Amino acid sequence: MRLWPAGWLRYRKASPETSPPEALAETPQRTLTLRTVVPGQHQVTRDDLRKQITTAAIAFRGYDASNLGRSPELLEHSVYGPIVREMLGRASVVSADVLKKEVDLAARVAAREPATLETFVQDTATIVAMELAQVRILEEVFEIPVREAMLSFGHSIGELAALVLGGVYEMEQLLPIPLSLAHDCADLTADTMLGILTSPSGTLEPERVQRLCSAISSRGHGLVGPSTFLSPYQVILLGQADTLDLLEAEMREYLPAAVTLRRRPNHWPPLHTPLVWERSVPNRAAVALYHTGGGNQRPRPDVVSCTTGRANYDEWNSREILTEWTDHPQRLWDAMEHTLASGAELVIHVGPEPKLIPMAFERLSGKVMKQLKTRHLDSLGRRVLPSISRNAWLARRLPHNAVVIRAPFVNHLILEDWLLAQDVAGGATHVRIADQPVSVPAPTAHNTSEVVSP
Repeated sequence: MRLWPAGWLRYRKASPETSPPEALAETPQRTLTLRTVVPGQHQVTRDDLRKQITTAAIAFRGYDASNLGRSPELLEHSVYGPIVREMLGRASVVSADVLKKEVDLAARVAAREPATLETFVQDTATIVAMELAQVRILEEVFEIPVREAMLSFGHSIGELAALVLGGVYEMEQLLPIPLSLAHDCADLTADTMLGILTSPSGTLEPERVQRLCSAISSRGHGLVGPSTFLSPYQVILLGQADTLDLLEAEMREYLPAAVTLRRRPNHWPPLHTPLVWERSVPNRAAVALYHTGGGNQRPRPDVVSCTTGRANYDEWNSREILTEWTDHPQRLWDAMEHTLASGAELVIHVGPEPKLIPMAFERLSGKVMKQLKTRHLDSLGRRVLPSISRNAWLARRLPHNAVVIRAPFVNHLILEDWLLAQDVAGGATHVRIADQPVSVPAPTAHNTSEVVSP
């Protein structure tokens, strides 16, 4: 089980002078052990979760290069397995209807089949099914009232799982729509390059990034656009043909002088960018959304949309937001900022081996603590800021740009690790909390989670 104050993580490795990003690049296959260094932290119990759920945010991961995590262990578990198998079975039916062939997602998970562009449909369905299965286990086995959480949000397809959790749609109503578009999105990857725009000093204003991408796209070489705003200083771009080369040559006319662009060899499905216009993905998604049921109630808990950056889902607008979800960039930073401003004390990370969101929070926390130490305020921060974190009323009244100072004092829990650390041999009604450390595999160079570290 992992419970840590983000930003107080340390990587145990041979060379303390090497930064975590460099360590990840040098030894992608080794294991990282995360440890808590703040006095007073403890392993979270079922009773802890039940008490803290009203001040918790539920974070759902999106698609990545690896999408299994510890799902095979959950599937094979004597108590959790039936729930996991049921959710994978339901998602298999949806996938089979889209692909017009038999699909057995549980068999794929048990066989630990890797993710490829050819299996984009199955991988997407597996992620959503496993996220909802993990939440169901928390509700049904541990009797945690997850829907009483303060808020939820999800990166990319994780937002769909958040809407299903919130009761806006059933999985069978919503999942067919992205799956029916997945083949076209996968086909568009052939001519697509991923780039990471980073500014070490000045902020990357979304409007200026969008203006730069529009100027390059207008040259006629192909389309380029932001896919995810990771922070005020880092943006994931996806571009066709040589558009990233053109963008790099002209980016300092629009962005801070020290900005850099790194390319990744990943051929990535270009959801959340203008590139999907070539297959009319937004229009087709809109038609499908307006032909499906559901969507007539406000989510519970509230969902902070990474499409809008706000908790603005209501009884009527989910179809409009989800249509924009296909070609609008993900405002992950805005969702994180909203979470901190809400007064949330705990972030529960849901899904197979979530990396991007935990690492984004960890990086933000590291920057905050570095600034506090530079100003010799770190000891004051340890005493004062945790009390702000526990006072939701006060946290919500911090100035907009000041809420990030809470980041090091918000706890994070990786749900699949927590579930597998529990001894539930006695059944759902007698749960003993096992105290044991957990080691987690290091992210590989092909995971999108790496991009949060310049």
